[in-house]
Amino acid sequence: MVTPRYLLDTNMVTEPLKRKPSQSVLDYFQQYQNVLAIAAPVWHELWFGCHRLPPSQRRSEIEAYLNNTVTRTMPILPYDAKAAEWYASERARLTNMGLPTPFADGQIAAVAAVNNLILVTNNVTDYAKFQGLQIDNWFTHNLNGNL
Repeated sequence: MVTPRYLLDTNMVTEPLKRKPSQSVLDYFQQYQNVLAIAAPVWHELWFGCHRLPPSQRRSEIEAYLNNTVTRTMPILPYDAKAAEWYASERARLTNMGLPTPFADGQIAAVAAVNNLILVTNNVTDYAKFQGLQIDNWFTHNLNGNL
């Protein structure tokens, strides 16, 4: 088994489902397909969004993508005791600075941090305040490093 290198935020996992997905993001998915993972809170967000949709062709497509693509290509890493401790420390630090964080974002950041993974997101500013977190945005550059 290959060790994951990247932890995908929800907005990255859903990109292939868009009508016109970012070619840059799709290229990264192809290049790094064997080293991608998601956090349990992302899995929750994906299914929560899906379950909010009425029965439809779109919902069926999303369910198929989650069941047949995501679960087969990306391990789902737990928000465990180590991640909870990391986030508690960061949450206290940020709250004391007047910078409260959305709880799910903190959980996702914690899973990335304690597993020493690069968090890939299009919401860089939501995660930039966390200390010791490696962040990348595949929307802003392509595999050749061009902006």
